[in-house]
Amino acid sequence: MPDFLFNKKLYYNPVEFAMDRIGGTWKMPILWRLKDRVMRYGELKKDIPHITHKMLTSQLRELEEEGFILRKVYPVVPPKVEYSITARGMRAIPIIETIRNYGLQLMEEFEIVHKQ
Repeated sequence: MPDFLFNKKLYYNPVEFAMDRIGGTWKMPILWRLKDRVMRYGELKKDIPHITHKMLTSQLRELEEEGFILRKVYPVVPPKVEYSITARGMRAIPIIETIRNYGLQLMEEFEIVHKQ
């Protein structure tokens, strides 16, 4: 496959392009949590305790800009914001599940104790 440009960035293959969309430490865990239900910011932060507020905010913005999640703001005081997964985001879930299962298998092979 030939190289291609997207948003002024050069990509060498579709795997690199896909990983740039959903890769990194936090995007897949966010999508994974939204696959079954709508969540508010505080719920996501509580469910992913090691993520900083700044990082959660930036990752949610990126996922929203790229069409993986929807952000719904309710005009109430105090402000209420809900996040939900889109059809594009749902298409990533089987890939995330495969990577997750592979990671669990590797952890077992490397004898890493995993808390459920």
